[in-house]
Amino acid sequence: MKNKYLSVLFILLTAISFIYAENLQHGFSSSSVDRMGDTIRIKESYKEKDTDANEYLKDRLKPIQYNFKRINSITNWTSIKKQNIEGESAEGGEATYYYKNKRLEKIMARHYGEMGQTLVEYYLLNGKLSFVFEKDYKYNRPLFYDVKAMKENNDTEAFDFEKSEIMETRNYFEKENLIHIVNSQDCGAPFSGSYMSEEEKSIKEDFKRLLKLLQEK
Repeated sequence: MKNKYLSVLFILLTAISFIYAENLQHGFSSSSVDRMGDTIRIKESYKEKDTDANEYLKDRLKPIQYNFKRINSITNWTSIKKQNIEGESAEGGEATYYYKNKRLEKIMARHYGEMGQTLVEYYLLNGKLSFVFEKDYKYNRPLFYDVKAMKENNDTEAFDFEKSEIMETRNYFEKENLIHIVNSQDCGAPFSGSYMSEEEKSIKEDFKRLLKLLQEK
């Protein structure tokens, strides 16, 4: 009986080790990415709560954060439309438009590259831009740099998604004006007015291009 128990335990441990090794080999975490064939995609926000706001902006950011949580908790969208994004990244991209009761609530843009990928989520409040959540992954090696390429180049690393450098940026809009930015890699100091202005301009231009892309479909 003891030997039978040990045999079952050994089989279970072997299976767990195999699954763990597979995940390491492919270089992805099921909690942060989706894998579809040879494509690795950053997972979009789902039932995610925003970070705690600075005290001096707490009341102003509260409706923005509530709207973010409300939208990324929706599971039964009325309709979802998709469109390819051409010419903005080396490997192309795609835009997804989410509607609830004929109202556009969210736009998600994916940009793929050989050395990384970016996921940008645009959240609308009463038809206006309210919150923009950007997740930027920079790979440790090119996407198709496998173990064979590593050995051929006398390198010490192959592509490993888990070794990606990750930067998250949260942009808060009030009455269509950018009022606050939170970046996972900054030192916590407030951003300058000129930087905020440039970021607002860039985000709005990207957002308008996505809306135009939808109209052209």
